[in-house]
Amino acid sequence: MWAPENTREAIFDAIKRKETYGTSGTMIRLRFFGGWDYAEDLTSDGAFVKKAYDNGVPMGGDLPAMVDGTQAPTFAVQALKDPQSGNLDRIQIIKGWVERGKAKERIYNVALSDERTVGKKGKVAPVGNTVDIGKATYTNDIGDTQLSVVWTDPDFNPKQRAVYYVRVLEIPTPRWSTYDAAKLGVQPSKAVPATIQERAWSSPIWYTPPAKPTK
Repeated sequence: MWAPENTREAIFDAIKRKETYGTSGTMIRLRFFGGWDYAEDLTSDGAFVKKAYDNGVPMGGDLPAMVDGTQAPTFAVQALKDPQSGNLDRIQIIKGWVERGKAKERIYNVALSDERTVGKKGKVAPVGNTVDIGKATYTNDIGDTQLSVVWTDPDFNPKQRAVYYVRVLEIPTPRWSTYDAAKLGVQPSKAVPATIQERAWSSPIWYTPPAKPTK
């Protein structure tokens, strides 16, 4: 969770406002904000966090009222790798909504390592894999140590409720069972993948259309 200080009060306040994120075990650092008029270079600004709070909401919050002159919400994401784990592969923003009574979801690849770009239909080339399964080792020759992005929803419908959250993926690293197999000098089990992409995922940010004025 993100709290201004390491005190009981500050930590419980962070829990109450849902400014929290989870990981699969790795220590990725993740920040996620939503607003209506974030600058495109916000994440490279020295006052990034302050400006993000001042002009929007952090993960766990509800988007404020739509700003005049804007067409869609803008989200600012910054992710920093765990110093003891793999580099970062990508940042994804997952959008959810309900359409005709059915839950819908769309995954957007919004920041990619190694200067990769999103291809047709949102496809992205794999980051690669440096894992030596027999030795249960890997190298950080691929991926990036930090990824950040300011992203605007290209499919926004102001009349439709929506929810957004962030997922950050690391490059492939050995699965725990692969480490065990290497230590014991046996072949890894074929019942499970030999590698894994550790990850972090944020609390969501919600959008609610403005209420219709009553007569």
